[in-house]
Amino acid sequence: MNTRIRITTGILALGVGGAVVLSGCATGDDAASNGDAEKGTITIGYLPAWTDSLSNTFLLQDQLEKLGYTVELETLTEAGPLYTGLAEGDIDIYPSAWIDVAQASYWERFEGDLEDLGEYYSEASGLLAVPSYVDLDSIADLKGQGERFGNKIYTIEPGSGAATYAQESLLPAYGLDEEYELVTSSTPAMLTVLQDAIEKKEDVVVTLWRPYWVNDVFDIKELEDTEDGYGEPEGLHYIAHKGFTEEFPEAADLIGQITLDDEQYGSLENLVVNEYGPDKEPEAIDAWLEQHADQLDWAVVE
Repeated sequence: MNTRIRITTGILALGVGGAVVLSGCATGDDAASNGDAEKGTITIGYLPAWTDSLSNTFLLQDQLEKLGYTVELETLTEAGPLYTGLAEGDIDIYPSAWIDVAQASYWERFEGDLEDLGEYYSEASGLLAVPSYVDLDSIADLKGQGERFGNKIYTIEPGSGAATYAQESLLPAYGLDEEYELVTSSTPAMLTVLQDAIEKKEDVVVTLWRPYWVNDVFDIKELEDTEDGYGEPEGLHYIAHKGFTEEFPEAADLIGQITLDDEQYGSLENLVVNEYGPDKEPEAIDAWLEQHADQLDWAVVE
């Protein structure tokens, strides 16, 4: 692959401590211009490094502001503090929760203080990938090949579904946990490692997931999961603190309608992450709605 893909690295400055950082919010005037500003303020918490979370955050911000809510955004760096913030009511919504499998432990821990507002995508899963030139086809083929990969598999943030599930389920399922070290970092850092290896034609293996724009843009192949180490596909959910539906019934009704198929999701994420990029997410959402509004199975707020 000769084209250098832009990878957002500014979020690395946020660190890994899990502190909540105020990213930005709609002003009262902004909300009033789209409806009744007195409907209340909804806080969306998200991890900008996780592009499913990023793209859905700005989609919800757009739609909720058009309903007349004031929307505030809070960025975090790890899933644990995000779920804690939701359970304690400091955050109202998390817009892309992998609660069926990858983040099931968080859901089980905090379920009594949370609400599931709906599943917007149903075929999510983790995967291991290598550059397309690597002569391996399945995860099982990694056995005994550790030296050529530096005995490392690269993943994303500690506590993420990708990292946790790979460490606790996938690697043990194939007997790879003694041969390979799972290297956690951040999503941008992992993608930099992957891209650098591809440009140098070096061997590398990384954890990825579906849906994700990287699968279509990078010159990679998914390793076949012959032992079903990742399990069945799971749903991606919008979740909120307990009592959200009662407090914001109109917002909950809208959110519960949203569903995305593969093409709609892929287009949304690609526009937000690649074609428009940082600080232009609202413009990306406008472009996406212009392209897809008449194809969606939910009532888009104009």
